[in-house]
Amino acid sequence: MEPQNLTGVSEFLLLGLSDDPELQLLLFGLFLSMYLVTILGNLLLILAVISDSHLHIPMYIFFSNLSLTDVSFSTTTTPKMLVNLQTHSKSITYVGCLAQVTFFSLFVCLESLLLTVMAYDRLVAICHPLHYLVIMNPLLCGLLVLVSFSISLLTSLLHYLIMSQLTFCAEVEIPHFFCDLSQLLNLACSHTSTKNILIYFIGTIFGGIPLSGILYSYTRIVSSILRISSLSGRYKAFSTCGSHLVVVCLFYGTGLGVYLSSASSSSPRKGAVASVMYTLVTPMLNPFIYSLRNKDVKSALWRIISRIA
Repeated sequence: MEPQNLTGVSEFLLLGLSDDPELQLLLFGLFLSMYLVTILGNLLLILAVISDSHLHIPMYIFFSNLSLTDVSFSTTTTPKMLVNLQTHSKSITYVGCLAQVTFFSLFVCLESLLLTVMAYDRLVAICHPLHYLVIMNPLLCGLLVLVSFSISLLTSLLHYLIMSQLTFCAEVEIPHFFCDLSQLLNLACSHTSTKNILIYFIGTIFGGIPLSGILYSYTRIVSSILRISSLSGRYKAFSTCGSHLVVVCLFYGTGLGVYLSSASSSSPRKGAVASVMYTLVTPMLNPFIYSLRNKDVKSALWRIISRIA
């Protein structure tokens, strides 16, 4: 499907986080470092899972898929922001903006669904430990990942269609460091009330349902853990899902923070600053959260590092 520009507008302006050239240089160095750490950390985690046969179990397979999603998620927005900071340019083409909107929604939705799948994996592991490998067989794991990707693809297609139908009357200045569809809806001169309702409906369905699934899974998990008599048994059971719970809180917590800061602040740029946590910090921290709390992953990573050295 060819992108259809209904407006004649060939490019947009991303206002970014600051107009101060000295601060832009500082931000470039900071964000480049964070992006490189994100890429390296997540790729090392994927390599550790692939190279170690002991990690070829559902939990780590989902970890590696989440890491790949984090790399893709960060790559959707960060490189363009770095280029604009380095060249002191603010422009992005219509096609580039459309691509950002599409892929951003794809990977945000995919991350949300993968976290839900991982919560179900932990539910089965703790509540049905004897049947874990039977229930979470390779066919089901592959199917869960495929369904998650298909739903995310559908979501991104809906965002693509909404964006491609917007019309803009003049030079468009987006108070953000990437093309955010909610900002574009506010800046469009076409009638957007129906599109706004559709966007919030999509967000509620594809954001609320995964979160509900995670909350249900952890309700069952906590209930099961409380039935364990020994404290050591409770700690051991809870430690298996501790990393996932931290990542869930980080993902949804920063997302909620972005929404609240955008809703309560009169300055759109403050929402853009809050989005840094969501788009840069969370993907960077995820591999550290999983590896630092997991002996199997740490040992696999050390073996990889020793081979390289």
